[in-house]
Formats: sequence, structure tokens, C-alpha cells
Amino acid sequence: MRLPSALAAADEQCVAVVGAGGKKTALYRLGGLLDRAVVTATVRIPIFDDEVAEVVVTDDPVSTLQSRTDDADAWPLGLVPERERDDRYRGYDPETVDDVAAAHDGPVLVKADGARTRLLKAPDEREPQLPAGADTVLAVASARVVGKPLSEQWVHRPELVADLTGLDVGDELDATDVARVLASTDGGLKDVPDEARAVAVVNMVDDDALRATGEAVAAEVLSLTDRVDRVVLTQLVAPDPVVEVFA
Repeated sequence: MRLPSALAAADEQCVAVVGAGGKKTALYRLGGLLDRAVVTATVRIPIFDDEVAEVVVTDDPVSTLQSRTDDADAWPLGLVPERERDDRYRGYDPETVDDVAAAHDGPVLVKADGARTRLLKAPDEREPQLPAGADTVLAVASARVVGKPLSEQWVHRPELVADLTGLDVGDELDATDVARVLASTDGGLKDVPDEARAVAVVNMVDDDALRATGEAVAAEVLSLTDRVDRVVLTQLVAPDPVVEVFA
């Protein structure tokens, strides 16, 4: 199955990505596979000029988008409001991204929280910054976090993950713990719009052992909630990034 189909990221949809362990890679892979994709963010995002045809820094993304409508070489198009430092851009407020999605006849792909390159996270009170009109929300975690300690080395905001899992900081994470984070309305499902599809993504499934880990996470997610439409195991850096889909 192709990645856009597996992740319920069809043309003319707004797809927001949250979690840790592959958000940006998912955005860039989808941007390269979908026709006329916009890549943007509602939070800070590292410089991604090499991942798209062009990044435009603008306070008026709708007008910029409309000016590129007939330019076949403009896609995928990055839109951001400000270059904050040498290593990152700022993101738009969610309402502005909703305006972009309403004005565009193609997909809008949105980084909607941050994780500081960790493998698992839980959102704080300010996160995620989801557009109200998001059609699909992808909640990402890495299979590689299973077996690791619940610590800042591997997990963004380990104390919040501890609250969701019943673990103590420093305890070893297992597949059930990762599933609990992905399936929680205070974790991967936090603030997902009622009409949006929720898809859990277990990334970095790079070998048979990690595939078994991902399968265990997927089974547990689907047993914990019926809000998740499917769980997709991925190896997002691979030529064929879809490993398996569970629904």
C-alpha cells in the first residue's frame, strides 16, 4: 500500500502530525508523494528548504498560495511566517492554517507539535496546535523506544508519559506503555477534531524484532480505543515506507 493511502492522507485534505519519532519525515515523504502539497506548521519547525521545491516566508500565506496556483514547479510548497533563527522557522496559528486549507485545492500537511528529536512524547497544556479543520491526525511514536527507560534521553516530557502509563520516571517502557500514550485523549488523541480520522503511526520498524514490537503496540492500541481508525507500521526512511497496516 502506498504511504498516502495507508496514512489516510488523500488529495485536498488537511493532515496534521503529532507525537515523536518521525513527524517531519512523514510530512516530507507525503509532500513528495502527493500532488500540489503544502507543507507548513503551527509550531516551530527546523529549516526544511531541501525537502520542498520552495519555502516562502510570508504573513499572507493564502495570497502566496494563490500566486503559485499555475506554477507546476512550485510543489511541494513550504509556507511559514518567520525564520526565527538559523535552524528553524516559526509556525502559523491554527486558524491561519485552516484558511490555507480552505483556499487550496490540494493537501496541506501540518507539523502540529514538537518533540526535540525524542522517540515518544505526551503533549503539555499548550499542545497540540491542531487546525480545527484537520481531516486526518497522525499520532507518531517510534518502535525503538520500547525497552528504553522513561527518561529525557528518549522521551519528551517523561513525567507526562509517566502520568499516562502509571510508570515512574526511569522505568523501562514496553509496548503497552507506548500504546497507552498513542490511544490516550491526553496523549496521541488529544484535541483531535470530532470529524477527523485518527491514525496511529509506529515508525522505525526497521527489522523483524521491531516489527514484532510494532505489532504488539498496534494490537494494544486497537484494544484500548475505537477512536483510532488504523495503526500503520512504517519505516519512513525506506524506499517502501509502509510495513503493515492494522485496522
